[in-house]
Amino acid sequence: MVQYHQTRFDTSFAALSDATRRGVLEQLGRADASITELADKFHMTLTGMKKHVGVLEQAGLVTTEKVGRVRTCRLGLRGLEEEAAWIEGYRQLWAARFDELDKVVEELKRKEKADGRRKR
Repeated sequence: MVQYHQTRFDTSFAALSDATRRGVLEQLGRADASITELADKFHMTLTGMKKHVGVLEQAGLVTTEKVGRVRTCRLGLRGLEEEAAWIEGYRQLWAARFDELDKVVEELKRKEKADGRRKR
């Protein structure tokens, strides 16, 4: 089970690691678009955009449908809930660590202030 999640996470995060692919997802969140429209929007070749869309499709984040000569892209059915939950777990872990660090810093400040009063 862990291997499945690891492989899926690797694919998802690899797809999301590129700014153009994240932009494509944002664009498709507004409206479906053809590969040609996406290529024009991002000022790139059709071949380049096809590669980006292929990576997103492999991750399940985008689906495509070919009707005639036009390949239309839309957001995939799979969301990023598991990836978001994984990130949230680490966000909570780091938030707790920073909270503890804040307590240590405050304690050191109190001690420093108390030591300063004693020296006077």
